[in-house]
Amino acid sequence: MIKGIDHVQITIPTGEEEAGRAFYCEGLGIEEMEKPASLQGRGGFWLKVGNRQVHVGTEEGFDRFQTKAHIAYEVSDLDHWKQRLNKLGIEIVEAVPIPGYERFECRDPFGNRMEFINESEK
Repeated sequence: MIKGIDHVQITIPTGEEEAGRAFYCEGLGIEEMEKPASLQGRGGFWLKVGNRQVHVGTEEGFDRFQTKAHIAYEVSDLDHWKQRLNKLGIEIVEAVPIPGYERFECRDPFGNRMEFINESEK
């Protein structure tokens, strides 16, 4: 279960909103929320994660595989998410250890880096 967002920065290529919704909403089970009417014509979509929001915007000419910008999901069961992402064809990369946390990294289908993190048991 995703409990919250530690931090976020994300875009997908223009015109890939349906593929983005398929991955984030159907694949990861994140709820889409309605964007304000004044922003609906700008592309992208918004997601609700816990008591936070993830705004998925659109952008061209940017190689997402080359950036460290990422979103970090706080989760309760890392093994569950590794299995779920593997089923979606996502390659898991073990992250550099941080004292007090367990975590791993991966890239979404658009190249955005994602981190899945939880506090390790003391």
